[in-house]
Amino acid sequence: MKHNEIITAKKMVLKVPEILFKLPRIIKGLKIADARNKTKAVGLGLCVEKAAKKNPLGLAIRYQERNITYQVFNEWSNKIARTLLNYGLKKGDCVAIMVENRPELLAVVTACAKIGVISAMINTSQQGKVLTHSLSIVQPKLIVVGEECYEAYEAIRDDVHIPCTHHFYLADTDTLTKMGHAPVHWQNLALIIRAQSGKSLPQVKHITGEDPCFYVYTSGTTGLPKAVIFNHGRFMKAYGSFGHATVHLKASDAMYVPLPFYHSTAMAICWGSILAGNATLIMTRKFSISRFWSDIRYYNATAFGYIGELCRYLIDQAPTEHDNQHQIRMILGNGLRPSIWQTFKQRFNIERIYEFYASSEGNIGFSNIFNFDHTVGFSPAKYALIEYDKENDRPIRNKQGFFNKVSKGQTGLLLGEISPKSPFHGYTDIKKTQHTVLRNVFETGDAWFNTGDLMRDIGFKHTQFVDRVGDTFRWKGENVSTTEVEMLIDEIDDISESVVYGVTIPNTNGKAGMAQLKLNCDIADFNFSTFYRKLKQTLPQYAIPIFISLSKGMDMTGTFKYKKHRLKELGFNIENSDNPIFVLLPNTDTYQPLCAKLQHRIIEGKYRY
Repeated sequence: MKHNEIITAKKMVLKVPEILFKLPRIIKGLKIADARNKTKAVGLGLCVEKAAKKNPLGLAIRYQERNITYQVFNEWSNKIARTLLNYGLKKGDCVAIMVENRPELLAVVTACAKIGVISAMINTSQQGKVLTHSLSIVQPKLIVVGEECYEAYEAIRDDVHIPCTHHFYLADTDTLTKMGHAPVHWQNLALIIRAQSGKSLPQVKHITGEDPCFYVYTSGTTGLPKAVIFNHGRFMKAYGSFGHATVHLKASDAMYVPLPFYHSTAMAICWGSILAGNATLIMTRKFSISRFWSDIRYYNATAFGYIGELCRYLIDQAPTEHDNQHQIRMILGNGLRPSIWQTFKQRFNIERIYEFYASSEGNIGFSNIFNFDHTVGFSPAKYALIEYDKENDRPIRNKQGFFNKVSKGQTGLLLGEISPKSPFHGYTDIKKTQHTVLRNVFETGDAWFNTGDLMRDIGFKHTQFVDRVGDTFRWKGENVSTTEVEMLIDEIDDISESVVYGVTIPNTNGKAGMAQLKLNCDIADFNFSTFYRKLKQTLPQYAIPIFISLSKGMDMTGTFKYKKHRLKELGFNIENSDNPIFVLLPNTDTYQPLCAKLQHRIIEGKYRY
């Protein structure tokens, strides 16, 4: 860490005028975000209705050539909500949603939120056993599937238990004007809602902060994806702390969001900020490097949502004379690396970078409210950074049995205190919830949420993100569960054993997947093309290992745990490995042997990962 990244008293004093100017809206935002009132009516549905009342003819969503006003969007969601009620859905029930980024997705989520139904935000890249698991753990009473996800769901339909009458289909079109045709044994949602009223529902005023809003799936430190309970109170935290206290968009603003809305970054942080300002969401199906800046200019966007990988893709493009030709004033997201922060800010003339830190399941968040460089920002909540033993993958207790906090400039494991003001709602699986809570941390009886993230203290309650710990690593903006990948690899023929971990490829964000395999056959008889094809059938592309190391045996601890720390250090350096290493190059469909020349070209960035 560079010394000038430390936030000193002098730097804070220079921010005083800005802090005083922002103070009224900071106070307002924190008041909105306060989740202690358990009886107050709050939630996503009310936020949409408030925006529709304040800015009825303003554009709520722009998507391709579609322009949807707040009034139209609000009435649309009310019609869907009434339809769900007619099909027997009630508060606390779950609806699984498999729709890619388009207005229909948000209309269904809003409809569910207004009547207290929980939206299970299915990752649209999931398929096979992982998809079956994700659906089974939330026990949905009804499912809404977009045409674009139809085949993936039909392949596992018999493995889940949703009544045939409760399968709703949305054609991949503008369903407000073109209903499309539903397949046999599916209900056409666009057709059914036409008979419903668009008036507000009374149920929206009976939603409180404790009521679940949606399930967001996260690959934690162990096992298959976990369904995180994201309640309406947490949405209000995003709506208040980001939308009002930090970003402060106006009705004339438009935020471009190319991130998947099955993640909380897009769904809660970005959309919550947009709703708070009655501003416009510019929605795109998927991120496209070739269309990004042309879209920004076409839609006259004044802000955009990002993850670090997206910023790296943008900075890797050859500079052009159009780099500054846009109206972007601010960007909101997480994962922008300190090493490219200033370059990105200056090249694209970005005035404010609202970097933040939050996790789908956690009770602690940071926001760069004061616009410092190289930081995830400030947190008003009570947190601690404690000493962590990377070698043994665990926090360090002192002789008294408690943990020690790190000093300014040092790195530690981030914990968030569990309290009435900062509750931890956990997962649908109680055992997994208990696993992420540390007790007796600084005194007997206290409880803290273990984020699993290493952070650096840079002063004045500001931190820098450093890395993930344990059995999860982040790649392509997604958390990859090594246990999940290992389990699926071990089911493939000729694989005796596997260990998966993340390794660093220079000039990329996060960690790329690497797997050490023990084979049941000779290397000459192992078919790498078949191996890759089977991985594609069960895993999303971001979770497929980039590197494969073939070993005759696995190095384990006395408690039969794989010694991953050493493997992570070795990475894909063939000079330090006694095992043959293979690599999956971009846009190829099999692994090939890694040689010194190829390794050097990867390190130099000749291949785009």
